[in-house]
Amino acid sequence: MKVVDVQRIVVQVPFTPRQQKITAREVYNWNILELCRVETDTGHVGWGETVIHYTWARVSDQAVERVKGKSPALMVNDDSLGAGLQMALFDVVGKILGVPVYELLGTKVRDWVPISWWSIDAPPKDWAAEAKDAVAAGYTSFKLKPRPWFDIVAQVDAISKVVPPHFKLDLDPNQTWQNAATAIPIIKKLEKYPIVAMYESPIPQNDILGNRQIRRATGRPVAMHFGNPPYITCVREEVVDGFVICAGKSAVVKQGILSAEAQMPFWLQLVGNGLTTTWAAHLGAVLSHATWPTITCVNLYSHQLLKKPIEVVGGYHQVPQGPGLGVEVDEKAIKKFQVPEKEIKKFRDQGLPYNAPDPRIINCVVYPGNSCVYMASTSQGYGYFGAGHGPAYAEGVRMEPWPDDGSKEWAALYARAQQHPVRARWQVR
Repeated sequence: MKVVDVQRIVVQVPFTPRQQKITAREVYNWNILELCRVETDTGHVGWGETVIHYTWARVSDQAVERVKGKSPALMVNDDSLGAGLQMALFDVVGKILGVPVYELLGTKVRDWVPISWWSIDAPPKDWAAEAKDAVAAGYTSFKLKPRPWFDIVAQVDAISKVVPPHFKLDLDPNQTWQNAATAIPIIKKLEKYPIVAMYESPIPQNDILGNRQIRRATGRPVAMHFGNPPYITCVREEVVDGFVICAGKSAVVKQGILSAEAQMPFWLQLVGNGLTTTWAAHLGAVLSHATWPTITCVNLYSHQLLKKPIEVVGGYHQVPQGPGLGVEVDEKAIKKFQVPEKEIKKFRDQGLPYNAPDPRIINCVVYPGNSCVYMASTSQGYGYFGAGHGPAYAEGVRMEPWPDDGSKEWAALYARAQQHPVRARWQVR
C-alpha cells in the first residue's frame, strides 16, 4: 500500500451564535480548519484535520511530499507530519487493515471516554448560558478560562445557579493569578462552590515553590501542561496532581505512559472539530490515565463535518468501533464551508496560512470606581496582568468590548493600546 494523493482543503466552519460573540476578542480564527484527505493505491481514503491557528503542528508542503509514494504504515508515528496528516494516515491504515485506530495505538482499556465543554472568557450570563447548553447536550463538566478582566467568583456563582450538583467546572487561569500569595485567596473564595473541580496552571508553571504551596492549600487537584517543569521535577517536588497533554501521537503516548507510571491522571487537550474529537477518543481508549475530561472544543462549531454527530451521554462519548477513525465525513458540508482557492492563494503568496480578518476591538477592563485598562487584544493581558501591572482578581471587574466605530477617538486609542495597555478613566459609551 502506498499514498498516491494528499489533498488539503481549507474550510471555515461558523461557531455557534453565542460563541461567535464570545470568541471575537481572541480565538475567532479557530474556526479555520485544514482537512487532509489521503488516498492510497488500494482505493482507501483517510481523513484528518488541523486547526490552523492553534493545533500543536500544522501540515507543511514538505510533509505532504514526504508521505507520497510511501506506505502510510511506515509514516504514521512521525509527529513532525502535523496534526491533520498524521490523523489521516492512521485513519487510512485502519481502513486498509479493517481495524479501529485504537488497535493501532495500544491495548484498549475503555469503550467510552470522558469529554468536556469549553469556552474562552466571557461575562457571567454567557458562561451560564453555555453551561445550560452543556447540560442539555449530555456533558457533566465545563473547562473555563478565568481572566483578570472578569470576576471569576461572579462567573462561577452564575453557573452554579443553572446546573445540577453533579456538574463540574475545571478552571484554567493560564498562569494569570501571578503567584501563590495572590492565587490562594482567590482559590479560597471559590472553595464554597462544590462545582469547582480542579485548577490548571493558576500561576507560572516554573514557580515550583508557589505551585507546591497552592497544591497544599486546596483540596482540589492542580494540573500543569506536561514538560514544564520537567516531568521528574513535577513528580519529585509534588507540585501537581496531573497533567495536560497536547501533542502528536508518539509524544502523547509517551507522556501518557509516564503519567501512568507516576499514577497521575491527565487531560487530553487536542483542539478541533469532529475528526479531532474522534481521534482523541481513540487515544483516550488506550491510555489508562486519560481519565480527566478531554478538551477538544468541538462544542464551538455549528457543524461537526460528520454525517453522524458525536453523542455525549453522561459526560462520555463512545469510541467508534468501525475501521479507521470509524466515522464518515460529511462531504456536502465540507463543500459548503470550503474557502475558495483564490482567497487561500492571497495568503500563500505571502508565505502565510489563510486567516480571517482581525475583528479590531478595544478591550476595556472596567473596575468599580470607573478606572479602566484599555487593551488592543486580550493576548496583551497575559503578560500585563501576569507581571502584576493589574490585580489578578477584582470583585466586580468586567470587560466592555469597543469595536471599531470609525471614529478618530477610537483609532487614536487603538494605536496607543497596540503599543501598551492604557490606564485611564472609564467613559461610558
